[in-house]
Amino acid sequence: MTAEVLEARPSRLRVWLLACRPATLTVALVPVLVGVALAHARGLVRPWSALAALLGAVLIQVGTNLANDVFDHLKGADTAERLGPLRVTQAGLLSPREVLRGMALAFGLATALGVYLVWVGGWVVVCIGVASIASGVAYTGGPYPLGYHGLGDLFVFVFFGPVAVCGTLWVAHGAVPWEALVASVPVGALASAVLVVNNTRDHETDVKAGKRTLVVRLGRSFGVGEYAALLAVAFLVPGLFLAWGRGFWVLLPWLTAPWALALARGVARAEGRALNPLLGATARLLLVFGALFAAGLAAR
Repeated sequence: MTAEVLEARPSRLRVWLLACRPATLTVALVPVLVGVALAHARGLVRPWSALAALLGAVLIQVGTNLANDVFDHLKGADTAERLGPLRVTQAGLLSPREVLRGMALAFGLATALGVYLVWVGGWVVVCIGVASIASGVAYTGGPYPLGYHGLGDLFVFVFFGPVAVCGTLWVAHGAVPWEALVASVPVGALASAVLVVNNTRDHETDVKAGKRTLVVRLGRSFGVGEYAALLAVAFLVPGLFLAWGRGFWVLLPWLTAPWALALARGVARAEGRALNPLLGATARLLLVFGALFAAGLAAR
């Protein structure tokens, strides 16, 4: 345990909040906002289904965060050299068994909400729920952890983009039009951008831990370029919706373009711990961009 942790001695509640990583929960919230906005634009929203989808998504993200915390520790990826925010298992604030129990509780509560959503949305929800929980565990756990083999970027894009947006629209509206797939692209892209900052920051320590992320495989310059490309793709999509006949409200996310440009420049210049503020800022960009995008889609 670090001297800082020993000196601070956070409360039990504070420790669990640290473990859940509230700053990352925007990646679970935004897909639901966009899915509900699309449902509203089509004239029908099932509010209880939308709320259950939101709570379920947040619980799955919490479970995934806890899984990452404990499995990275058990695999030796989190050491005293860690550059990112504190991990509670590595710091000795919670035991691996406690974190695993918390993970199981989060996924269990998500499954309980899923029972209601299955009643609303049928077998499709079963597939989405099982795949989401399985990928949350498999990201850093199991015999072939996705994040350790360069697949994390793809799975974050898929599950926090198309799967989450279209799944929300399915349970909140009962149908998934083609535009939902397009609307999911900026959500998945910005969620992936959060991961890219994390992997760019950790590329040197990940090499020592045997964690073969795309940045480790292809180099830091690739991570910088990938981050910029993901942001560019996200900002392209509102323009496509405008070209397809949506009102100018759909361009609301473009208000965040100067912020995104500043972040891209910052990621290109910063290294190591200096990337931590940019990681949090990218998560906040996702939230603001997503809220504005949802408002523009809902306005029709």
